[in-house]
Amino acid sequence: MTKLIFLPHEEICPEGAVIEVEPGITICDAAQENDIEIEHACEKSCACTTCHVIVREGFDSLEEATDLEEDYLDKAWGVEPDSRLSCQTVVADEDLVIEIPKYTINMVSENH
Repeated sequence: MTKLIFLPHEEICPEGAVIEVEPGITICDAAQENDIEIEHACEKSCACTTCHVIVREGFDSLEEATDLEEDYLDKAWGVEPDSRLSCQTVVADEDLVIEIPKYTINMVSENH
């Protein structure tokens, strides 16, 4: 089992969270299954940036992002070198420390 440690987020998980998952699941699916409501406006199809997370520890254990994911990350709020779209990031064998950014860009809910 791989441990996912979610850092505290004011609205989504104020206390933070630690969950254990089987490798092969995406960060977004693992979070959703454990009542951590990471937004995913495009239904996890890699067509938006609402599920953007920053992997603070364990980033090197992840497969590289695809070109499409990188293109969308370029549009995310607060992107950092260790940013990923959680719907596209498959958990491997190494524990991860994950930060959910304070803001997200959701063109649908923001009436753009």
